[in-house]
Amino acid sequence: MPANDQLTALDASFLELEQADHGALMHIGAVLVFDALPGGGTPAIGEVRQHLEQRLELSPRYRQKLSAPRTGGLAWPSWEHDQRFEIDAHVRHATLPSPGDEREFLDWISDFYSHRLDRGRPLWEIVLLDGLADGRWALVSKTHHCLVDGVGSIGIIDQLLGAQPAPREPSAPHAPVSDFVEARHGWLPHPPEPVGLVTGAGHAAARASAHALMHPREALERSREVLDLLVRDELTAAPRSSLNVPIGATRQIATVHVELQEVQKVRSALGGKINDVVLCAATGALRALLLKRGEEPPRHGLRAMVPVNIRRTGDHGELGNKVSSLFVELPVAEADPLRRYQLVSATAEERKTGGQALAAGAVTGMTEHAPPVLHTVLAQAMSAKRLFNVTITNIPGSPRRLYAFGAPMVDLVPIVPLAAEHTIAIAAVSYASGLTFGLYADRATVPDLDVLRDGIITSLHELTTLAHATAAAR
Repeated sequence: MPANDQLTALDASFLELEQADHGALMHIGAVLVFDALPGGGTPAIGEVRQHLEQRLELSPRYRQKLSAPRTGGLAWPSWEHDQRFEIDAHVRHATLPSPGDEREFLDWISDFYSHRLDRGRPLWEIVLLDGLADGRWALVSKTHHCLVDGVGSIGIIDQLLGAQPAPREPSAPHAPVSDFVEARHGWLPHPPEPVGLVTGAGHAAARASAHALMHPREALERSREVLDLLVRDELTAAPRSSLNVPIGATRQIATVHVELQEVQKVRSALGGKINDVVLCAATGALRALLLKRGEEPPRHGLRAMVPVNIRRTGDHGELGNKVSSLFVELPVAEADPLRRYQLVSATAEERKTGGQALAAGAVTGMTEHAPPVLHTVLAQAMSAKRLFNVTITNIPGSPRRLYAFGAPMVDLVPIVPLAAEHTIAIAAVSYASGLTFGLYADRATVPDLDVLRDGIITSLHELTTLAHATAAAR
């Protein structure tokens, strides 16, 4: 069995988290909304299936299933060819009830993401959803997190819905996710298949040991960073909050759309990065939610887990998880929006420059050496409410308009999973000239998701007002 057919400990952890709690659904997703085809209408389901099945040659993993549906025992599950693979079982058709407006749309995708993927089959599915208002249609994807991470899923979308059905030669040049080019009938370029990826624990340990021997000072510094992470973010628990209670498996989704130009104006006027604007908008919204619930915002802030992409340039198009984490305190007790932004920006920068993402990656790497039968305990510890209160992620999408079957994509809604006892996750994705926030919540424990949505809108308006005032004063 090739080494890269076996799940890594990080990949397997998402299976373990799902096994440990019925409310944890460890799939990620993207909702791609398109205008009507140039001649009107939507593509036929047969056309979509045929196109996708041809594109699967670029990602053979999508024809593979787990060798065992559950983790545990003495070895991780592996990926094996599904002899019964049928494209019809993975690419389905559905129609929104009339009038197909935003309410029906959000209700439908909320229900879609409330159901687990079948572990007896390849762990993905796509629905061609028509009946949207104004003749629009959507491709709604669901993929298990053990198969791909958020950034990887953006690349896979490009692979599966390219302009040409024939796969690109492996030696052909390719561009990173941020450099997609516009095409009239699909998405280019196509990242190549990964070659020679070794993920076995023994190989990882050998590489780590060799690196430590050759770079002892770096190894010592990394050990200090790991220790600092464990003391600060594990021994010092995240604050208690109504955001962290037992959850069910039924989800609800809300969205917020903002012009990317306005976000860039905030960044330019107030300093920092786009990610700081996203984190600050989420901070203001979470503050509003806590206050509306009559809950005093924790003085030292809520702690956010912020996934960090650690893919190298040559990793584009690879499946599996290439991600680490930053743990950032969100100053929800701060009433002043400018001071709140400054605190968020400073804290995020401190965590990044302090090597925390690498330290978190090192901690995760340590779990590679734990037997699978014990690994679930470690996986739960790394996703526990003691470690963080909420997940917030910002994923860069294409800066240019994309097309499928000749129709322009007009919206992209990101979906990230909820770990046990985490009621809310916030994802933002940039696309073309816009930025979309996808708010993903447990329906039973977050009946007030509209407060969070409105809080993000208010917070962004506050930041935009500050940015305009700052620019005018210069």
